[in-house]
Amino acid sequence: MPWRPLLLFLLGIFLLGPARASGTESSPDLPAPKDVTVYSSNFRNSLRWSPVKVDGGSVSYTVQLKTGAYNHWSEINCTRIAQTECSFLQSAKARRWTVVLRVRAEMGPRTSAWVETGPFVAERNTTIGPPKVNSVIVSSDSLLISVAPPFGPEAGYLFQYHVSYWENTTVTTKKEIKTVHTLFKIKDLKQLTLYCFTIQVELTTYLDFQLLGLQTVPECYRTTISEAAKAGYIVAIFMSIGLLLIFLIVGLFCLWRHQKAIKYLSQPPLRIPSHFEEYLRDPSMPHLEVLENHDEDPEDSLTVVYTGEGSSAYGDALDGNTCSRSSSRGLDVT
Repeated sequence: MPWRPLLLFLLGIFLLGPARASGTESSPDLPAPKDVTVYSSNFRNSLRWSPVKVDGGSVSYTVQLKTGAYNHWSEINCTRIAQTECSFLQSAKARRWTVVLRVRAEMGPRTSAWVETGPFVAERNTTIGPPKVNSVIVSSDSLLISVAPPFGPEAGYLFQYHVSYWENTTVTTKKEIKTVHTLFKIKDLKQLTLYCFTIQVELTTYLDFQLLGLQTVPECYRTTISEAAKAGYIVAIFMSIGLLLIFLIVGLFCLWRHQKAIKYLSQPPLRIPSHFEEYLRDPSMPHLEVLENHDEDPEDSLTVVYTGEGSSAYGDALDGNTCSRSSSRGLDVT
């Protein structure tokens, strides 16, 4: 009958309508997460976002992922989690995959809109950390450095170390060496000089794609002195001490040889007594009149010198005269 196809069509709409309605997503009524960013360091990948604050309950989050080869959203180990971070694709085989992630907030039946990230490839977008400096052995002309890679060696990956070093002076001229060894030496350095260096890793992946990692914090070390230079310094010190002793001995000998001349030269110069200087400056001074009178009368004093028994007669002969003069003048006889 012609009306049967129409009846079947209406019946299909009636039965399928509720099924389609139940499969559709509810309209978003929660704020969407913000600051959604992929972080990757040494192939440890995570998706992070800012928390959504809603009154009346706690918010959970769901993260989904799809790859460039399979364009279908799939849930990972981050469904209805309370944290604002989700780790994903930690396996080595997934590092070459192109992935896109999305996250939304949920609170019961209420949800937010999905927030998607841009395409991410771990082998191109991860950040390679700095290597670890295990030890530094200092010598007079080199630094022997031992390092460890940011993460364990893996098949197909090649690490190359870029070493920049410079002399720690006001004028900095950097030099660079490259090596694939974890134990290497910086050569041709100056003695007793402070040198600084930094190291960063360059990672070459399966497809010869190169990632340049972060630099280490600068480390500085002072080179030592060589044995030959040390022996030269010791000889120079002993020679200096020997010359100093020779000069000291020669100086003492000269002092002993010319001690009379030195004693003569070290004596103070002859000077006129102070009372004569005063008289010469002012001859009219009264306290010097005695000297003037003494010069005018030479008979005011007499000096008798006894030279022995033979001169006693001469002394007796003069005794009377001397006594008379002394009594008359009232002067002492010496």
